[in-house]
Amino acid sequence: MSAGAARFRHIVVEGPIGAGKTSLARRLGAAGDARLLLEQPDANPFLARFYHEPERFALPTQLFFLFQRIAQLAELRQPDLFHGRVIGDFLLQKDPLFARLTLADDELKLYEQIYAQLAPQAPVPDLVIYLQAPVEVLLERIARRGKPAEDAIGEDYLGRLTESYLRFFRGFDAAPLLVVNTESLNPVDREEDFALLVTRIERMRGRREYFSLAA
Repeated sequence: MSAGAARFRHIVVEGPIGAGKTSLARRLGAAGDARLLLEQPDANPFLARFYHEPERFALPTQLFFLFQRIAQLAELRQPDLFHGRVIGDFLLQKDPLFARLTLADDELKLYEQIYAQLAPQAPVPDLVIYLQAPVEVLLERIARRGKPAEDAIGEDYLGRLTESYLRFFRGFDAAPLLVVNTESLNPVDREEDFALLVTRIERMRGRREYFSLAA
């Protein structure tokens, strides 16, 4: 990315499973010579079991991710480590979205107490890019990447997750937000689409803007 987006030192790419957030974060990081701050789902020992037995493994899965994300974001509070541009694929403020979707009431209360203690440590990004796509498109992408741990992800769960993302970002105002419809836009695999998105980021001036291509 050019100097036109230099004001965005910390960019986060977000979206539901299958939206392409990690792949796009990697592309933006490479284009902008940025440090990557990515989720590490393969390091979560509970994740695969959660997809098969969600009621049993929701809480340990959620807490593992919370502690992992806090530890990663803590590095950004150290001036000697937070230099240049940082591109991430997770927004901590979104973490409770999954908790409310998967945890029982008593588990949710415990999670919320822990989250309230840890969340103030997290820095607020300079820009959030929220990737949207219909559920059927997300399911197709999930199937195409062929991760065994994701085999049990169903349409119902993904639908509820996608709706939760919509509600969350509808009221999100902690940072500038660029909403990107990726149903017809493929900035990961198509060079021309990636170039269009980079230009859109560089031209962003408002607190909330939208980017979509006609099918």
